[in-house]
Amino acid sequence: MTSPHSSSPRPDTSAPQRTRRHRPRIAVLAFACTFAAASMAATPDPARTRAYIDHAWTTLTRSQEDCAALTDTKVDSHPVLYMPADMPVPPPVAEVGKRCGVEVRPLPRKVAQLGDIDTNTLPQQGLLYLPHPYVVPGGFFNEMYGWDSYFILLGLVADHRVEMAKNMVDNALFEVEHYGGVLNANRTYYLSRSQPPFLSAMMMAVLDDPKSFPNADARLQWLSQAYPLAVRNYEIWTRPEHRAGDTGLARYYDLGSGPVLEAKDSEYYKGVIRWLRAHSSQDPGYLLKGSEHPDDAEAARLKDSSCDVRASKVCEGAWVDGYRLTADYFHGDRAMRESGFDTNAHFGPFGGSTHHYADVSLNSLLYRYELDLRTLALQLGKAGDADRWARAAEARRQAMDRYLWRPDAGMYRDYDFVAGKPSPYPYVTTFYPLWAGTATAQQAASVRGKLSIFERKGGLSMDNRPAGVQWGAPFGWAPTNWLAVAGLDAYGFHDDARRLAGKFMATVDQGLADDGTIREKYNMALGNADVKVSAGYSENVVGFGWTNGVYLMMQQVTDGTLAKPATKPAETAAPEKLP
Repeated sequence: MTSPHSSSPRPDTSAPQRTRRHRPRIAVLAFACTFAAASMAATPDPARTRAYIDHAWTTLTRSQEDCAALTDTKVDSHPVLYMPADMPVPPPVAEVGKRCGVEVRPLPRKVAQLGDIDTNTLPQQGLLYLPHPYVVPGGFFNEMYGWDSYFILLGLVADHRVEMAKNMVDNALFEVEHYGGVLNANRTYYLSRSQPPFLSAMMMAVLDDPKSFPNADARLQWLSQAYPLAVRNYEIWTRPEHRAGDTGLARYYDLGSGPVLEAKDSEYYKGVIRWLRAHSSQDPGYLLKGSEHPDDAEAARLKDSSCDVRASKVCEGAWVDGYRLTADYFHGDRAMRESGFDTNAHFGPFGGSTHHYADVSLNSLLYRYELDLRTLALQLGKAGDADRWARAAEARRQAMDRYLWRPDAGMYRDYDFVAGKPSPYPYVTTFYPLWAGTATAQQAASVRGKLSIFERKGGLSMDNRPAGVQWGAPFGWAPTNWLAVAGLDAYGFHDDARRLAGKFMATVDQGLADDGTIREKYNMALGNADVKVSAGYSENVVGFGWTNGVYLMMQQVTDGTLAKPATKPAETAAPEKLP
C-alpha cells in the first residue's frame, strides 16, 4: 500500500494522544527555556547535552506525594487516585488526597490479570497508585510508562542512580502484583493492555549492578520475591488473546474494544475515516457504512460490528460521510498502542492491522525474556524452571526462523498470520533479534548488510517509506536505535555500532543546540529534531526520558566502556528440520 501522506489529517491537540503520557509542564518548560536561551545558534556540544540530562533526572521525577504528579490533561475530569482493592490507603496518601484536592478511591475489585476490570464501568478515570518515585518521559506524559521505563532505567544505571533505577523496577513489579501486569502506564484506562515486555531486562540491569543491594542476601531475597511476578507478567503473552494463530509466536492485543478511553473526542478516528475515504484502494476493510445518528436497532448491530455508540461519545462521533470504523479496526488500533508504535503505517494504514501480525519486535523481546528467566531461575536454584525456560526460548527461536526470517530478503519480517504471508516491507525492528541473541552469526551478518535501508545522516530511520507518521521514515527513535546498536555490538560489528551511536548522539546534540531541548524523536535524514508529522499523533515532546537514557548508553559504545552482553548468539538451525 501507499501509506498516508500530507493529505492525511493533522490532528489537533484534542486527538487521542499516543499510548503514553501527560504532565504539567511548568518545571520542564522553565528548564527548557533556560537551555533554549543559551542554545540559540549554539554549536553542538556533548557537554551541554550531558548537563541537560543531569538536570532532567530531577525535572522528570514524579512522586505521588507531589500534587503536580496526580493531574492528567488527557481527560477532562477531577483528578482521582485509585488504590488496589486489597490495599488500605497509606496515611501519607490520604494526606496527599486532602492537600491536593484529589479523591482517593479503591478499585472495584482485585485484579488478577489484564482485562479483569472493564474500565468503561468506572465512574471516573484516574491515576493508579505506585509506591515509589519514578521518572516519566516528559511533556504531557506524566505517568510511568511500560517500555519507556527500560530505556530510562538504562540511563539511570549508567549515571549511577541505582536507587531510582530499583524504584522503577519495584513499581513495575507492583503493577504486576496489583494491576495484572506491567501496564502501558499507570492510568485506569490502560488496565486492558501492556507494552513491549522489558521487565526481565529491567530486573537484570538492576541485579547486575553491585550497588543495587547492600549484600548478597538482600539481592537473593529481592530476587526470590520478584521472580514469580516476572513469570506472571510473562504469562500475559501466552494467553489465547496474545497468540498469533498457530505460529507458536505472540502478537500485540488490547483486551478492550472500541475507541481508546484516553481519546478526548472523535477527531482522530474521523481523520482515519477521511483518509481511508480519500484512498479507498488502500482500505483493508476498515470502513463500515452506518448512520450518523443510528436508531436502537442499528446501534445494537454497531455494538458488534463497530463500537457501542450508546456507551461511548467518542464512538458516537466517529462518523464521516456515512461511514464508521469496524470493530476489527478498533482492535488493531488498540494493539498498535500496546506495541508502542503509534502511529505507524507499517501494520496497515494507521497501524489498524497490528493484531494480525506475529511481530519481530515482540517475539525478540519474549525470547530474551525467556533467557532472562532461565538465568534468574538458575540463580534461585530452580533447575526445573531453568530447563523449561530454555525449551521455551528454543521453541520461539525455531518459530521465528520459520515465520519471521526471510532468507530471500536477508532480514526478519513481520508475519501476517491472518493472511498467511510476511510483510513485504522492511522495518528497523529487524535488528531486534540481534539484541535478543536469537539470530545466528550468519543471520546477523545478513541483517547487518541491510543497514543502508535504514541508515541516514542522523542514525537509523524506522523504514524507507515516508508516510507522514511518526513511526516511519524519515524519523528515528532512541529505543529502536539503541536496540540496533547494542545488537550489532553484541555480534561483533563494533565499527558499525560506534558509527551509529555517534550519529545518534550528534543528532541529539544538534537538536539541543538548535532549541535547547531534548525530544522524544528525531529526523534521521536531517540529523536534527525537525519533525513534521501529518498523520496521527504529531507533537514532538520535550523531556525526554528514553532519549536521555539512550544517549548515555550510546556514549558507552563510542568510548568503548559498554559491558559485554551475557546472551550468546543462537546456534545455527536448519529451518527445514523444524517441526
